[in-house]
Amino acid sequence: MIQASHIVKRYKTRSGFKTVLDDVSFTLHRGVNVGFLGRNGAGKSTLLRILGGAEEPTSGTIIRKGTVSWPIGFSGSFQGSMTGYENLRFVCRIYAVDYKSVVDFVLNFTELEDYLHMPVASYSSGMRAKLAFGLSMAIRFNFYLIDEVTAVGDAKFKRRCELEFAKMKEESTLVVVSHNPNTVSTFCEKVYVLDGGKLTLFDDVKKGLEIYEKL
Repeated sequence: MIQASHIVKRYKTRSGFKTVLDDVSFTLHRGVNVGFLGRNGAGKSTLLRILGGAEEPTSGTIIRKGTVSWPIGFSGSFQGSMTGYENLRFVCRIYAVDYKSVVDFVLNFTELEDYLHMPVASYSSGMRAKLAFGLSMAIRFNFYLIDEVTAVGDAKFKRRCELEFAKMKEESTLVVVSHNPNTVSTFCEKVYVLDGGKLTLFDDVKKGLEIYEKL
């Protein structure tokens, strides 16, 4: 379970404070995949960072019961001077998982082969994305946070991502933030629409998508 209570998030701008989340409360239950829809700049990614603990709310509380992933596919924290293998081992230490099984999964999933032992700074954007996705999927969590992009690379790699997401839906709970209705309708059973800092829950995903399209 992830329980958010009276979450407020404000940022200071040159013209004053901007509120992106305005006293929102909700509970995410295990086994129920949920989407958060909102236009660009609505605060979806901010909400995801707060859920994962990477960012604190201005006020309000988050209670997490179970393990929660970082945003799937996020590669911004890789250290460029370290190899993919070294980055992988570092992440495994943080999450207290056996790096050997993770290495085997990542090598098989990404087919990076010898590139895994080269500095991440030398990777193309596609290679960095493959490493990020492979590592994200190699470590199992109760809740997976997914921000916009659900697959990268060529058709073969996208198919692998789709298969892994299907497995995730069977074993874990997906929390998807997106401005793409197709993404949410594919993965989610419920949807929240974020607009003007407020959240509206729709148990009927189709109805939620219709409201979102009118924003």
